[in-house]
Amino acid sequence: MTSIVAAAPDEGLSAQSPTQLAARIAENIAAPNAESVDTESRFPTEAINALREAGMLGALVPVADGGLGWSLEDVAHSVTELAKACSSAAMVYAMHQIQVACLVRHGTNDALREFTRRVASEGLLLASATTEVGIGGNVRNSSCAVDATATGFTLKKQAPVISYGEYADAILATARRNRTSPPNDQVLVLCRRENLTLDPKSGWDALGFRGTCSLGFVLSAAGAPEDVLPAPYGDISSQTMLPVSHILWSSLWFGMASAASDKARRFVQAAARKNPDVTPPNALRLAELTTVLQQFQDLVIAARDRYTAICEDQSQTTSIGFAINMNSLKVSASTLVVDVVQRALLICGMAGYANHGPFTLGRLLRDAYGAQLMVNNDRINANNAQLLLVSRG
Repeated sequence: MTSIVAAAPDEGLSAQSPTQLAARIAENIAAPNAESVDTESRFPTEAINALREAGMLGALVPVADGGLGWSLEDVAHSVTELAKACSSAAMVYAMHQIQVACLVRHGTNDALREFTRRVASEGLLLASATTEVGIGGNVRNSSCAVDATATGFTLKKQAPVISYGEYADAILATARRNRTSPPNDQVLVLCRRENLTLDPKSGWDALGFRGTCSLGFVLSAAGAPEDVLPAPYGDISSQTMLPVSHILWSSLWFGMASAASDKARRFVQAAARKNPDVTPPNALRLAELTTVLQQFQDLVIAARDRYTAICEDQSQTTSIGFAINMNSLKVSASTLVVDVVQRALLICGMAGYANHGPFTLGRLLRDAYGAQLMVNNDRINANNAQLLLVSRG
C-alpha cells in the first residue's frame, strides 16, 4: 500500500486540514494513477487505500466513535480536491460518504452504531443499491422486499448498477418494508459483505467515470433485524441521502471544472510568455470561463450552507421548497461542469483534444457528460415540475 505519511515524514496527518490532506493524496497518489484507472476501467485501488490509511473513510464519523469528526463542508472540500486529480476516485469517495452520512444520522440502534464505529476503525468501504430493474430509475419505489425469517431477514434485489460493488465491505440497499408493503413504503438495509452475494449481470465499459466499476448485479443478502435502519427510507432520503448526494456530487463536478479551468489558464499563460507584447486571442475566452466557474462555485457553496443551516430541522428538510432547491442544484451543477470543460477545450484547442499531454481534456470531458445521467436530469426536472404544481413559493 502506498503511504501518504511516507510522502511527507515531517508533517503529521493531524496537522493537515481536510483540504490539505485530500490535496496531498490527490497529487501524490490519485493523479499518477488516474490515466491507468481510466484506460483499464479499473477500481482506483491506490487512492482508496490512501484514503483508508489516512482515516478519511471515517471522515464523517464522530470523534467519539473513532472517526475524524469532519463536517460536511470538510468532506465537500476533500471531494473537490480529489476530483481535480481523478474523477473516479473522487466519485467512489463521495458515494461512500453519502452512505456514511446516512448511517451516522439514522443508524440509531446498537448494532448499527457498532458497525459505524467499524467503518472508522477498519476503514470499511460502503456502496449503495437504490436503483432496481423495472422501476425506471425511480429510487423512491422498490419492487423487491425484505423477507422476515426466524433469525432476521433475507433480501434479493436486481440492481442495474451498484458502483464498485465488488470492492465494497457493505452495501446499503433500498427495499419495500415487507411483501405486503406498497412500492413507496421503503426501508434502507445494511447488507454486510459476509452475508452478501453479488451475481454480475452486466459489465462496465463506459464513456466516463470508468473507475467506478458500476456493474449490474443480482444482490442476495441476509442479516439480523437490527441491520434494517429504523427510519423510513423516505425520511432518510429527504433529510440526508438526497441533499448530501447532490452537495457532494456538485462539489466533485466543481473540482473537475476547476481542473479544466486550470489547464486552460496555463495554456493561455504559456502562449503569453512566448509573445509577451501580444495578448493571446483566447485570453478573452479564459476570462469568460472564469466568470462561469465563479458562478459554479457560488452555487455549490450556497447550497451547502443552506443545508448546513437547516439539516437538523425536519420541517425544512422535508419541505417542497427544499426538495426543489436540491434538485435544481444537481441539474445546474451537472450542466455547468460540461459547459466549463467545453470552454476549456476551445481555449486549449488541439492540445486539449489530444489524448496525451499536459493540456489534454479528453478524460475530464468524458467524465463530465456522466454527471447529467446520474439520476437523469430529465427525471429530476419532471419531479420538480410536479412539485412546482403544489409549491406555495
